[in-house]
Amino acid sequence: MYNSYKELKEALSKANQKYKLLLHSCCAPCSSHVLMLLKPYFDITIYYTNDNIYPESEYQARLLEQIRFCKNIDYNIQVVADPYLPNDFNQQIEGLEQLGERSQRCYNCYKLRLEKTAKKAKELSFDFFTTTLSISPYKVTSWINEIGLQLEQKYQIPFLYSDFKKDEGYKHSITLSKEYGLYRQDYCGCIYSLKERSMHDE
Repeated sequence: MYNSYKELKEALSKANQKYKLLLHSCCAPCSSHVLMLLKPYFDITIYYTNDNIYPESEYQARLLEQIRFCKNIDYNIQVVADPYLPNDFNQQIEGLEQLGERSQRCYNCYKLRLEKTAKKAKELSFDFFTTTLSISPYKVTSWINEIGLQLEQKYQIPFLYSDFKKDEGYKHSITLSKEYGLYRQDYCGCIYSLKERSMHDE
C-alpha cells in the first residue's frame, strides 16, 4: 500500500478512521515505540510468533514481558501467542545454519514469522498486518518490506510498510524500555545469534 516510510507517515496523519492491525512482535522493547506510534491510528493486537527464539525459557520470558508491558501502558491491547514450534524455524533455515547475522538465514526467519502473521491476520479478518522487526538497526528493513509485500499479494491482506527505526524510533524504544523497566535481551533470539554473541564476548 505504501512504498516508503514517508508515505506511511503522511497517510497516518490523514487517516479518519481506525483500522484493525495485527502487529507481529518479537519482544516488548521492540514493540514499545511502535505501539506508541501506531496506537492513535489503529486498533492493535500483538501477535507473538517467534519459533526462532532459543531456549524455550527465553521464548516464555519475552512473551510474559510483552504481556506485562501491554497491561502497563493501558491501551487495552490483546496479546495473541502461538505455541512454541522450534522445528518450524529449524526447517525454514535448514542448510543455512552457519551463515551469520543479516544473511539468508535471517531472511528465511523473517519470512517464517511474517507468513504466520499474514495467515493469522487473514484468518481473523484484520485490515492490515506488519511487524516490529524493522525497529532494530540489526535487521535488514528492505527484506522485511519485500517479504511483507509478497505476502500481501499471496494472502490478499494489506501489509503496513515499516521502517520503525526512522525518526529515532530505536532510541525511543531504549528510552521506553528504561521508563517501563523492560527486559532487554542481548541477542536476537536464535541459538546461532546466541553463539555468535558469545564468540564476540570472548
